[in-house]
Amino acid sequence: MTTAPAAGPSAPDGQPTLRLSRLLRRPVADSAGESIGRLADVIVRLRGNVYPLVTGIVAAVGGRQIFVPIDQVSALDGEPLRLTSARLSLQHFERREGEVLLRADVLGHRIIDVQNARLVRAADLELARDRTDWVLAGVDIRRRPRRLFGLLGPEARDDAAVFRNWHDFEWLIGHAGSALLRSPFVRIRRLKPAQIADLLEHASREEGTEILGRVRADPELEADVFEELDEDLATRLLGARTDEEIAGVLARMRADDAADAIAELPQRRRQPVLDLLPPGQRAKVLTLMGFNSTSAGGLMGMDFVALPSMASVGDALARVRDSALLQPEALTSVYAVDDDGGLRGVARLVTLVQADPGACVIDVSDTDPVRVGTDTDITDVAVLMTDYNLITIPVVDDARRLLGVITVDDVLEVTLPGDWRRREVAGPPDTLHGNAR
Repeated sequence: MTTAPAAGPSAPDGQPTLRLSRLLRRPVADSAGESIGRLADVIVRLRGNVYPLVTGIVAAVGGRQIFVPIDQVSALDGEPLRLTSARLSLQHFERREGEVLLRADVLGHRIIDVQNARLVRAADLELARDRTDWVLAGVDIRRRPRRLFGLLGPEARDDAAVFRNWHDFEWLIGHAGSALLRSPFVRIRRLKPAQIADLLEHASREEGTEILGRVRADPELEADVFEELDEDLATRLLGARTDEEIAGVLARMRADDAADAIAELPQRRRQPVLDLLPPGQRAKVLTLMGFNSTSAGGLMGMDFVALPSMASVGDALARVRDSALLQPEALTSVYAVDDDGGLRGVARLVTLVQADPGACVIDVSDTDPVRVGTDTDITDVAVLMTDYNLITIPVVDDARRLLGVITVDDVLEVTLPGDWRRREVAGPPDTLHGNAR
């Protein structure tokens, strides 16, 4: 059985290869050598995380498309493609679950370049001989003249094609039957939430539906992706769901992002969704919705680690270890509070790690930390965090009770230019953008 390849060239070493663009419209002949039609498509069957297997061809015969099993083709690389059997079913071809049509579904269509987290177009596909079988092994994503996306004959030459391993890519074929088989092996779930959000923002409505459908299998990842989405797109995607489905996503989001999402919903849907949230999340969201969105109160998060002032450093570190669901940026500081929740000090995580585990948190804390009120303007928050080199800044009320924490990524999000999400970000210098490896 063919196994999933390691990163490297597309085709198995030393094995014959075929380009789909040169194979299409090749003549098909019967066992006696008489021409009966032309090759219209190539069918592959999905096999999880191994190369898709060529199982047959679609031949255009007398104005109809018929299925020819691959074992009835004497040689896929022959010209013409000669059939080995005199018996041929003329029943019109109908796709089965788990089958993908390479020309109709993939060639000229957009797919996901998982390696570089972007949508690209499949300019050509490479079939490779693997022992006795033919498999889909590679894809060329270089831009081609539009005519190459059609049905090309073998005379169409393009010797400069660069094929990359098919396992660097993810299908976008819009076929529900095969989607069920692909689900356990979806590669885009390896991407960071922000990368998936970028894909969704560049996708068509149909592509976005398919991408998000694969992400929904991991509810935590789905919530993280919605946190990264442009507000307008997030609102559109959430608005297409039921109240129960929306609440399911918002329950896993940070409370400040969930509050923003609810505020963008139509008025008639806000209260029903709020009523479906878990009590703890609902209380946080309602609190945040009471503040101006352009103020510190509207920007703060309500998930942080706070301990009594006299708690030990060891206890503080244990709380950080146990707070796996909190935003990592919010764990860069621990807050010492009194019995009434008043802020008495802020200890940076690095200070706690370097301190004696038996020491009291208050003894290694800044007892006069930089802090802001709920009505502080966002620009002022940004200036303070810049002046004091802060990753987080606490938000307090008039009695210095700790209400929430603002993290640097939240400040950046509201102070960057309005179109920052749509800007093309330069990749790291070691990233291969579509080149052969």
